[in-house]
Amino acid sequence: MSSPDRLLRACRSVLVLGALALPLGGCLRPLYGEAKIGGGLVDAGLKSIVVDQVQDRLGHYLVEELGFELNGSGEQVPHRYRLTMNVRENVQAAIVNTATGRADSATIMATVDFALVEINGGREIMRAKAFASASYDRSPQRFAAVRAARDAEIRIAKTLADQLRTRIAAKLATGT
Repeated sequence: MSSPDRLLRACRSVLVLGALALPLGGCLRPLYGEAKIGGGLVDAGLKSIVVDQVQDRLGHYLVEELGFELNGSGEQVPHRYRLTMNVRENVQAAIVNTATGRADSATIMATVDFALVEINGGREIMRAKAFASASYDRSPQRFAAVRAARDAEIRIAKTLADQLRTRIAAKLATGT
C-alpha cells in the first residue's frame, strides 16, 4: 500500500465522521448554559423554586442546602414552582466490635421522594426519588459519635441537594 492510498483513506474517514457528526451537533448543549424555559433562563427557573420545610434534622439540612443550590444569591424572585419532599433515613451498623459488643461504624442511607409542582395551576412538572449514603465511625465517646453522625447527615444533604438541583435543571432545560 502506498502513501497516497493512506492519505486518501484518512481524508475519506474524516469526511465520513464529519458527515455523521454534523446532524448531531445541535443535540448537545451544556446543562448550566443559557438554555431557555418558557421565555426565561434555567437559572431564573431554579431561583423561582420555593422549597417546603421538612421536619426532621436531615430534612432541615437538605432544605438549607437546596436554598443555597437553587438560589445562592439570595435574590428575591417571584415563586413559580414548589418543591415538596419526603425524607426517610435508615441507619445500619455493619461492623460490631466483639470485645465491647458495640458497632464501630455505621452507614446512614437516605431516600428523598420529591415533586416539583407549578404554583399557578398545580401542574406536576416532575416526581422522582433520590438516594444517598454516608458512613461514619462510632466512637466510645458520646459527643464524638453524635457529631460524626451529624456530619454524615450534612454530607448526605449536600449530595442530595446537588442531585436534586441537577435533575430539576435538566427537567427545566428540556421541558419534557
